Amino acid sequence: HVQLVESGGGSVQPGGSLRFSCVVSGYSSHSHCMGWFRQAPGKEREGVAGIDNDGISMHAESVKGRFTISRDNAKDTSYLRMDNLKPEDTGRYVCALVPPTYCRGLVADPWVVETVGNRGRGTQVTVS
Repeated sequence: HVQLVESGGGSVQPGGSLRFSCVVSGYSSHSHCMGWFRQAPGKEREGVAGIDNDGISMHAESVKGRFTISRDNAKDTSYLRMDNLKPEDTGRYVCALVPPTYCRGLVADPWVVETVGNRGRGTQVTVS
């Protein structure tokens, strides 16, 4: 049974930083893409970042230069470092695991995780 558990959410002032972790259990994630998407009330689900099994990362335009995704395959863990946070970054951040061929798709259309991958329950971020 695959489980993804996020940690690291919280409240922060604009310009602040946060770091998320996502631990995968019940499956070896090193051959898959790990990523993050977010959802805020009244807004569409938005892909944030993905990192494939070769360590190649991709980030949404809205977070480029501010967010950085990374992974540690030995720990089946992905990380999302978020700097210079803005109020519009407020939302629930959810970790996802998808086949590597869907990595760009995850950032472009995070609903893909519902059909081909697994996701966690998310962690809340409030920037105000």
